[in-house]
Amino acid sequence: MENKIINIARKEIGQGEKPLNSNKTKYGKWFGFDGVAWCGMFVSWCYAEANFQLPKIGFTKGFAGCQTAVAYFKKNNMITTKPVEGNIVFFDWNADGRYDHTGLFVKWIDKNTFESIEGNTAVGNDSNGGNVMLRKRVNKNVIFVNV
Repeated sequence: MENKIINIARKEIGQGEKPLNSNKTKYGKWFGFDGVAWCGMFVSWCYAEANFQLPKIGFTKGFAGCQTAVAYFKKNNMITTKPVEGNIVFFDWNADGRYDHTGLFVKWIDKNTFESIEGNTAVGNDSNGGNVMLRKRVNKNVIFVNV
């Protein structure tokens, strides 16, 4: 399951919003909620494309909001400290207990750093950057979800 999700996500690297800065993407169109922040919709789309549809987490096709998704995954005991390729990762950039962004865990680089594939990100705008990218992230203020 996991490799298929990451293989699908890798093929999306470089995709972005059309027009720029619009939050309009094929992921939002598919999800039925286009023109809004779309990192969660990207993750939901990747799982669906891999024939592993996420449960209804606020929306029929998965999740759009990080807070709703984190609450769902915590309630269902799906948080893990040992992520594997294809698991979902949530980021709390300012450590305020509110998760700001999500992506797909790829692999550990070292004990403190990992790679993830994320939608709606960019260097300089981690949570609303408009592109699908492979990012290098620090293992701080994150939670991993084993779906």
